[in-house]
Amino acid sequence: MKKNILNATAFAAISVAVMSASGQVVAVNSAPVIQPDFPKIILQPEDQMVYVGSNATFTVTATNIDGYQWLHNGNPLAGQTNSSLTISNASLNDVGYYSCSLIKDIEVVPTRAASLMIFTSTIDPQTGVDPITVFGLPLLGGGGQGTCPGAYAGYVNYTKTISQGWGWAPDTNTTSTFTATDTNRTNTKIEYVGKYGDVGCNNTTVTVPSPPISTVYRFTIFFTNNVPTNAYSITLDGFKP
Repeated sequence: MKKNILNATAFAAISVAVMSASGQVVAVNSAPVIQPDFPKIILQPEDQMVYVGSNATFTVTATNIDGYQWLHNGNPLAGQTNSSLTISNASLNDVGYYSCSLIKDIEVVPTRAASLMIFTSTIDPQTGVDPITVFGLPLLGGGGQGTCPGAYAGYVNYTKTISQGWGWAPDTNTTSTFTATDTNRTNTKIEYVGKYGDVGCNNTTVTVPSPPISTVYRFTIFFTNNVPTNAYSITLDGFKP
């Protein structure tokens, strides 16, 4: 028995009207038109936060793919044409956003831009707790939000994925002071958001109340002007890595 087998390419019908000499429609002919079958993303790349000098891996899962091209901050990475991308010995130069272009014939579908943040830690001689310094890449984006942070021209988010615990947990076993500080500038504002919805904002340094309401916290630094283009740090004191 002979079977007609169609590949994954989608088809649509196009109708062509046949007119008589008097302008009347005497026939309508339909013919199939091949439609492009785009790549389908199953799993997007996830945000990563790693200790300086460690490795970070981004992965995309998709179907109907001819090829991949990874990008760092929108710039293609030479030779990075697999479904996963590994950043070895991550440094401050690697901080930023990573996405992948999924290629099928002449069609290109982009993934989400996943962030890579890097953190370091040192011992605070006063408390004996490790303050964590986290580096993220600022983004341009103006807006306003009440009196704090107010008007801003850009920002940088310091977050974690759900698999990493969503945010930073206050180390209540070793200290009762939990602060986030911008040690680079004096005109920025910092906002914290707790997992349970508590929010706080202040100039340069923000303090989470003790005892904390939430189990974990995320932070954002807002810039009133002159948004940095390189990795920018925040120092978290009293929080677990």
